[in-house]
Amino acid sequence: MPFHYELIPNPNPRIFIYFTLNFRSMVTLEELLNIGGVAAAGEFTPDGKLVDYKERMNMSKEMVEMSAQFCATVSMMFNTLAGAFTQLTKTQWIPQKIWTYTGGEWTVIIAGGTKGVFAETAKTDINQVIKALMS
Repeated sequence: MPFHYELIPNPNPRIFIYFTLNFRSMVTLEELLNIGGVAAAGEFTPDGKLVDYKERMNMSKEMVEMSAQFCATVSMMFNTLAGAFTQLTKTQWIPQKIWTYTGGEWTVIIAGGTKGVFAETAKTDINQVIKALMS
């Protein structure tokens, strides 16, 4: 399973962590979109700028860009919390690998804070998506 790690400067230097070590998923967006139930796959920068996306749910470009920003914000929050928790508890919570949110009929799964999917919960094998994102 190939892994790529890089140091990303923390955007808020007043927070405990000055660098965050991120996991980068090597799976392509096309491969993610081919998983049953996945409606959109995208990649974005740590500060929320859209890099690329593929979708089959007729999302507007504005909606895709807003989704990238929301996902990057949640990833940044988890990076900050994980870094602080690592320092406070002396347990290892970084690097961030996967986070997921399920609500209503939809699931969001993000790997390394910068690549992920929007999927229909009832139609998606979440373990299959996580395995793909970790490759």
